Amino acid sequence: MSQKKLTAEFYCTSAGNEPVRDWLKGLSDKDRKIIGQDIATIEYAWPVGMPLCRSFKKSGIWEIRSNLDHKRISRVLFFILQSRMILVHGFIKKTQKTPLKDLQLAETRMKEVLRYEP
Repeated sequence: MSQKKLTAEFYCTSAGNEPVRDWLKGLSDKDRKIIGQDIATIEYAWPVGMPLCRSFKKSGIWEIRSNLDHKRISRVLFFILQSRMILVHGFIKKTQKTPLKDLQLAETRMKEVLRYEP
C-alpha cells in the first residue's frame, strides 16, 4: 500500500473547537463519505490538480472540490504546512465563485496557525 504524502489535520481554535470536523458531523453519512474519500485521495496522491483540487495561488489556500448528491457541491479549504494539510474551512457551495468571506476566513485561520508554529 502506498504511503500518505500529506496527513490531514483539522484546524483547532484557541477554545479547542474544530470547525471543519463539526461541519462534517452535521452532514449526512453519504456526504461525509464522499468528502472523506476526496480528502484521502489528496493525502495519498498529492499533488492533485483539477477537477478535485485547486489552488488560490496568492493566498496559499487550496480547495477540495467534492460533488455531492442532488447537484450540490462542497468545498473544504486547506493549506499545506510541512507534510500536513490543515483543513481550515468547509461549506456547501451555493454560487459559481467561492465567496470572498469563505476564502478570507480560511486565510485568517491559516495565519493563526502559522503564528504559533515553530
